[in-house]
Amino acid sequence: MLVKNQGVVVITGASTGIGEACALLLDKLGFCVFAGVRKDVDAQKLQQKASPRLIPIFLDITDADSIAFAVETIKNTVGDEILGLVNNAGIAVPGPLELLPIAEFQQQIQVNLIGQLAVTQAFLGLLRQGRGRIVNMGSVSGRSAAPFLGAYNASKFALEALTDVMRMELRPWGISVSIIEPGAISTPIWEKSFTQADKAKDNLSPSAQDLYGAAMTAVRKKVGVIASKSISSDVVAEAVVHALTAKKPKTRYLVGQDAKLAVVLKYLLPDRLYDRVILYSMGL
Repeated sequence: MLVKNQGVVVITGASTGIGEACALLLDKLGFCVFAGVRKDVDAQKLQQKASPRLIPIFLDITDADSIAFAVETIKNTVGDEILGLVNNAGIAVPGPLELLPIAEFQQQIQVNLIGQLAVTQAFLGLLRQGRGRIVNMGSVSGRSAAPFLGAYNASKFALEALTDVMRMELRPWGISVSIIEPGAISTPIWEKSFTQADKAKDNLSPSAQDLYGAAMTAVRKKVGVIASKSISSDVVAEAVVHALTAKKPKTRYLVGQDAKLAVVLKYLLPDRLYDRVILYSMGL
C-alpha cells in the first residue's frame, strides 16, 4: 500500500490551470495526490512535473461509473480514508440567456454543480473516516453576476449554497467545508471560453446579431483585457493548501484584489448602481 506521507488529497480537473497548480503544490509539500484527468496525455504531463506521490486518475465527474471506479481505485491504493477533496473541475458556457441553448445551460449545471455533489457524495465515506476536508472551487462570479455569463454565474451562485449547506450538515463529523472565490486567474478556461463565445456569436441569426452582436463584441474585447491582467493560478493553490491544512480554515477565500473589490461594491451599492458599474466595466 502506498505511503500516505502528509495525507491523501483528491483533486478533480487537475489537467491544467488551477487544478494542476493545486496538485503540484500539494505534491511538493509531501501529500499523496490523486489528480483527476480525462486524457492520457494530461496524465503523462503531470507525472513528468511531479514526484511519484502524485498519481493521475481518470475521473469524469459527469459519469457515475467513472466516479465509482476512482473511489475504488483510491481505496485499493491507500486505504479507507483521505484528508481532502478539492472539487475543482469546471467549465464556462458564455452567451446571452435569451439565446443560450437549454442543452448548453444543462451542461453548465451538470459539470459545475451536479458533478461536484456527485463526487462529494462518493468520497464522503473516505472523508468521514479521515475527518477530512472539502474544498469547492467557486468564483467571485458566484457572488457577483455579469452579462453574458448567466449560466456560469448560476452554477457558481448555486455552488455557494451547496457549500454552506455541506458545512452545516457535515459539522457533526468534523468535516470542514470551504469555498475558494478567485477573481481573474490565468488559466486555459479563458481561451476555451473565448473560442466558445466566438463560435456562439458567429452562429447568431441576423435578428439575434441585431439584438446582441455589438454587445457581445464589446464584452469579448473587455474580457480580453481583463484576462491579460489575470494573476497566477499558484495564488489560488496557496489558498487551497490553507483550507486543507490550517487549524482554523476559512469558510470562504476571496483570491485577487478584483474579487475583493467586486464583493465590497456588491454589498455597499444599491443594485441598479452596481449594475451600472458592472456594465461599464464590461464595455457596455
